[in-house]
Amino acid sequence: MPALLVLADGSVYRGISFGAGGTAIGEVVFNTGMTGYQEVLTDPSYCGQIVIFTYPELGNTGVNPEDEESDRPHVKGAIARNVTFRPSNWRASQSLPDYLKNHKIPGIYGIDTRSLTRKIRAIGAMNGGISTEILDPDALLHQVKLAPSMAGLNLVREVSTKSVYEWSVPTNGQWEFCPSQAPADPLTVVAIDFGIKRNILRRLASYGCRIVVMPATASPEEILQQHPDGIFLSNGPGDPAAVQEGIELTKALLAQEKPTFGICMGHQILGLSLGADTFKLKFGHRGLNQPAGLGQQVEITSQNHGFAITESSLSPEVEITHFNLNDRTVAGLRHKTLPFFSVQYHPEASPGPHDADYLFDAFVQLMRDAKANRDRSQ
Repeated sequence: MPALLVLADGSVYRGISFGAGGTAIGEVVFNTGMTGYQEVLTDPSYCGQIVIFTYPELGNTGVNPEDEESDRPHVKGAIARNVTFRPSNWRASQSLPDYLKNHKIPGIYGIDTRSLTRKIRAIGAMNGGISTEILDPDALLHQVKLAPSMAGLNLVREVSTKSVYEWSVPTNGQWEFCPSQAPADPLTVVAIDFGIKRNILRRLASYGCRIVVMPATASPEEILQQHPDGIFLSNGPGDPAAVQEGIELTKALLAQEKPTFGICMGHQILGLSLGADTFKLKFGHRGLNQPAGLGQQVEITSQNHGFAITESSLSPEVEITHFNLNDRTVAGLRHKTLPFFSVQYHPEASPGPHDADYLFDAFVQLMRDAKANRDRSQ
């Protein structure tokens, strides 16, 4: 089935449909990872976006239930150079095209993804549309221009849990990357769900934490009723500055001075709650080999974000712990006197390297220290 891709600047790409038929409109971004397409598709942080996969062959290993980062794909659409319809992997339960078709996600392949990616890098991320039913470029462009910009868009409301739940799903056995030591007694972590990935929950659980996941719309009183030892601020989609309910919630929780750890959007929400500003990146950071560090230490990290914290807006009480070494944007921060820290990348990987997994241990240690101080004061 023929498919059409049109970008907001009027660029037209003709290809072949895979996945579902229909029309999908969203912000067109690219991911440079060579593996992990299923994790990307099911990461809630990609809500509202059409993802270009720069690796030229997509779908070789099929899909399976264990590699999903949420209960369904959150992308609007997928763009590939070539697609495998007959996967070859012992873990595969379904082909990628069938998986997308079942979830009503359109895809287009057979186009020059290198040229498309170079265009996005030069011009910047922009809205676009994939369609198997609107094959007139002008008609599809009209639909694309009606779509809202990602700047100013609050998409957390679409992906955050509607109810409170405790994470109790078993780890992945031999696939789980485990720490050398877990705490003797469980620590309670309240995870604020802005669009949380399952592997974050797995990593916290592997350190012996009891995890209560709560909506981004929860009140501070509801969260504190769980008697948390620490607060976790999750990843999520859209413009962080538009998530006013999350910022106000985080401000109220920071006043309790409990250990707080943020990842990706959680990092941005923490920064905004501490008085910083954020801005939209030209084309974002989405891949598995982004270098981050400070001084002589470098971590290779998995990243997925289109916004960043403005360095000059940080208060004197906050220090930068990591920069993205490709463009020197802020990739990590911590409060100088209070137990708050965050990173603009994904230490839980899935997919990606495990260089930054130590950050979960650092969070657990902060909670242990705070708990020991409370016990001594009593």
